[in-house]
Amino acid sequence: MTSKQKNTAEQQRIDVLSNVWRKWGPYLGERQWGTVREDYSDDGDAWDHFPHDYARSRAYRWGEDGIAGFSDNNQQLCLGLTLWNGRDAILKERLFGLTNAQGNHGEDVKELYYYLDATPSHSYLKMLYKYPQQAFPYTELIEENSRRSRADPEFELLDTGIFDDDKYFDVFVEYAKNDADDILMRITAYNRALQPALLHILPQLWFRNTWSWGYNETRPSLSSTESQQINITHDRLGSYYCYLDGAPELLFCDNDTNTNKLYGKESHGYFKDAFHEAVINGQHQSVNPDKQGTKACGHYTFNVGANNKVEVRLRLSKKPNEHAFSDFDKIFATRLKEADAFYSKLQEKLADDEARMIQRQAFAGMIWSKQFYYYDIPQWQKGDPGQPSPSPERRKIRNNNWQHLNNADIISMPDKWEYPWYASWDLAFHCITLAMIDPSFAKSQILLMTRVWYMHPNGQIPAYEWSFDDANPPVHAWAAWEIYKAERDANGGKGDLDFLERAMHKLIVNFTWWVNRKDVDNNNVFQGGFLGLDNIGVFDRSAPLPTGGHINQADGTSWMAMYSLNLMRIALELSLHKNAYDDIATKFFEHFLYIADAMTHIGDNGIGLWNEEDSFFYDVLRFPNGEMTPLKIRSMVGLIPLFAVEIIEPEMLEKLPHFKLRLKWFLNYRPDLAGLVSFWDVPGHGKRRLLSLLRGHRMKKLLQRMLDESEFLSAYGIRSLSRAHLDEPYVFDCNGHAISVQYQPGESESSVFGGNSNWRGPVWFPVNYLLITSLQRFATYYGDDFKIECPTGSGNFLSITEVADELTSRLTLLFRRDETGRRAVLGNNEKLQTDPHFKDYLLFHEYFHGDNGRGVGASHQTGWTALVAKLL
Repeated sequence: MTSKQKNTAEQQRIDVLSNVWRKWGPYLGERQWGTVREDYSDDGDAWDHFPHDYARSRAYRWGEDGIAGFSDNNQQLCLGLTLWNGRDAILKERLFGLTNAQGNHGEDVKELYYYLDATPSHSYLKMLYKYPQQAFPYTELIEENSRRSRADPEFELLDTGIFDDDKYFDVFVEYAKNDADDILMRITAYNRALQPALLHILPQLWFRNTWSWGYNETRPSLSSTESQQINITHDRLGSYYCYLDGAPELLFCDNDTNTNKLYGKESHGYFKDAFHEAVINGQHQSVNPDKQGTKACGHYTFNVGANNKVEVRLRLSKKPNEHAFSDFDKIFATRLKEADAFYSKLQEKLADDEARMIQRQAFAGMIWSKQFYYYDIPQWQKGDPGQPSPSPERRKIRNNNWQHLNNADIISMPDKWEYPWYASWDLAFHCITLAMIDPSFAKSQILLMTRVWYMHPNGQIPAYEWSFDDANPPVHAWAAWEIYKAERDANGGKGDLDFLERAMHKLIVNFTWWVNRKDVDNNNVFQGGFLGLDNIGVFDRSAPLPTGGHINQADGTSWMAMYSLNLMRIALELSLHKNAYDDIATKFFEHFLYIADAMTHIGDNGIGLWNEEDSFFYDVLRFPNGEMTPLKIRSMVGLIPLFAVEIIEPEMLEKLPHFKLRLKWFLNYRPDLAGLVSFWDVPGHGKRRLLSLLRGHRMKKLLQRMLDESEFLSAYGIRSLSRAHLDEPYVFDCNGHAISVQYQPGESESSVFGGNSNWRGPVWFPVNYLLITSLQRFATYYGDDFKIECPTGSGNFLSITEVADELTSRLTLLFRRDETGRRAVLGNNEKLQTDPHFKDYLLFHEYFHGDNGRGVGASHQTGWTALVAKLL
């Protein structure tokens, strides 16, 4: 971050007024239905217990959803977009998608929407929703995807042909803040068709339902007089005023469940689905004639001319304002200009407009993906006094071990539709990108996962709400160090030591949990479970094995080696200021060496995770009788050992004589360990010292496989499974039943782990990013003299730095236009590739086709795919 950037208006808001300006933001989920939090079933089937069709009529317990949703940081008062084209069977209040059981590749949103711009303080936000003018094809999407098998591609909204004749609206939603409590909303709808079209626009304002659960919460109030002003009263939030430009019809109801409609239970009132009933079914008695309630909207009706536009304006303010729209456009112009200035400074070193556009949309997706996440496990299990008690069986379904967990925070989500809940290892990658634009928020997110209302008393970090017990890769120490280092370097060598120290104390507890719980044989070889790499192998590694026994995991053990080095490096940094951290640094140095030794030979069986014949790391299956066999799948599991690398500068050793003395003693005492894993006694480039699981020979062998285009190297990064397994699948005989693992570059044909998960071939950004940063570390030790053929067999030899640059170039090519003007991420759809109203709008997918780079999986998983912003 440059000094000039710090002087921008947006940077001043981040540095000085960040907590005040973050009070309001894009904190609504895009799907609250079908979540674990809203599941009060006896069998834990969250999708069926609260389906999409219930969402318009049933009040949510734990959160709210909406299109272009905006709320305060406790999600008490919410804003969102609602549309109707005169043909749909329901109001378009929330995004539609298929459940895990309906989709032939798991859950999947079936809408077209894009996050286009955002500032970290939320002073300016912009997104686009593409709304068809024909009836939305809900039934066709469900039935066609149901008909297709896992071997078929997904059937998407574009595949229905509903956009073929440009009969749709581009609906842009923008927010701008005049100050922290004065929010402007502008909705601009463009008719892209050659004929006029009807459009209803209903900006909605509503309270999250906190009053129906039996806790004596005062019901808040929305009310209106004859003017176009809505008066807002809430016990905790206070009073606000909402103004709607023009003369829309004001409609009011309550954010309460229509029990008569859903459950046949007689009830009277103005329920959550009242606007749907009034606008679509003409049931005007469903809305409150007294113009009061807990949910309100302005109902605008337009006949939008061909290639024309309409605009709706709304203002929400803490203070009354008789001239709410006199300075409206000026405020928007100012905030957009400030956003441009902020990003202009940030992107000074980017070479071209294309890179700047990609990066800015990536940042926008990160900011729009923040969400208020609320989940209290004891309260959820026990049920609420004002509602029927849940079955006692729910305690056996999931998360019973997390009785301490009570989350109510703003958290960066992987994807607010497909994954509207935090995933702890995803979050660590999110923070790397967030730190580029908002370091304080990134640091707070890292620390959040270690707070006592998140981290288990035993030291485990919660994985995700479907099973907090699962283990995600331990990458938080890596992320904490990367964030600290970036901020320190940007501030002339002054880093946030308090953040680093706080993070380390709790992460040591988490490290101890790993050692105590995930090392079954107490030999420094780790298991861990699926570790985020779903469908990567023969078995669901998070479930009991059909063979019995357990898997000694190359990835789990490598993650722990990496964790040891990360904590060692953090301790060394703290040792420069507090001598007490010398011993901690030494402890993790030694633990790394013990893990590295164990990877070479597991116990006394002569079998290690490294296979000399294949020059690759494999998981090793240990049967109940102690017999062991390698699972010879060439997958990302075998490349993760590259992540465990650290370089120690000679200046560091000179500043820490006690640490240096202890290392010298230990390496003299155990030269077998030092010689096995590192070039500690052989100074590298600049007299640096190397700690790694891979010496030069093994690293070259592993890189030869990784950079082979017939195996891991694709035109768009490193595949998660070797392409060699396309023609030669790995086959494992499990009790007479053959289980096959075959290369699948796009949608998964395997349901080992379920959903759309697939690590059997596609390119995933998080592990590619870690490979690049690891190579960059190796390069600081080896310098430019160490060469490797890239691609393998090409005769073209590159330094390690050049290899890292080559991988970076291939990954960014997913989003950049190629020489023909096409973007790989957009696939073969001509409308996406060439239409001026589509071709520059980007989706940051969960993963990418291993052969052609097409975006696959969750379409808005900007979280870790936004790492492209860092690579650019």
